[in-house]
Amino acid sequence: MSFFLHEARYRDLTPAAERLVTICGAGALGANLAETLARMGLRRLRLIDRDRVETHNLSTQPWVQQDIGEPKARVLAHMLYRAVGARAEARPATLTAANAAALLAGSAAVVDAFDNLPSRAAVAGAAAAGGIPCLHIALGGAGDYGCGLWDGAYQAGAGDRGLAPAQPAAPGDCDYPLTRPLALLVAAAAAEVLARHLIDGGRRGFECTLRDLRMSAA
Repeated sequence: MSFFLHEARYRDLTPAAERLVTICGAGALGANLAETLARMGLRRLRLIDRDRVETHNLSTQPWVQQDIGEPKARVLAHMLYRAVGARAEARPATLTAANAAALLAGSAAVVDAFDNLPSRAAVAGAAAAGGIPCLHIALGGAGDYGCGLWDGAYQAGAGDRGLAPAQPAAPGDCDYPLTRPLALLVAAAAAEVLARHLIDGGRRGFECTLRDLRMSAA
């Protein structure tokens, strides 16, 4: 057969397809990341988010108008199943230090995509205690910087670029329409480093800014 098989050319994600990845936060980063991972072939996701879809979320997140008012985690789980048959567990709950260990149990990897420091700290603490690799992803408050750092390099609330995420963008900033290109860029980078981690155990972090991109006409 002569058709193109991306997996055969690049890497085979089949061994990682059934490993559970838990995504904490289904906002501009977490929701777009979940969709990307599912479409890449990961079939087991757990989605933790207490919020419901609001009108202002439509500009940066993969919702439609009919989803407004529904729990984000459940909408996203249904969306991923309809799209590619991914089995996503919806957990529309508030993650705290008291319940974080139970919510993360059984995960092969955890992604912290929350937009508030208490929840980030609770994820970091539970993941460390349970020996679960955790990737923290964030957008900088200025709206032009994003990063993904594994637990060993992450410091909740610190702002030194290259050492820890800048202060996460305020919730309103994540819904600003022009934030979407950066959010998609960070989600794509996070999907790539997660896939590599699930395949070979590596923990590669990343940083990106829109102003660093260089494009030229073909």
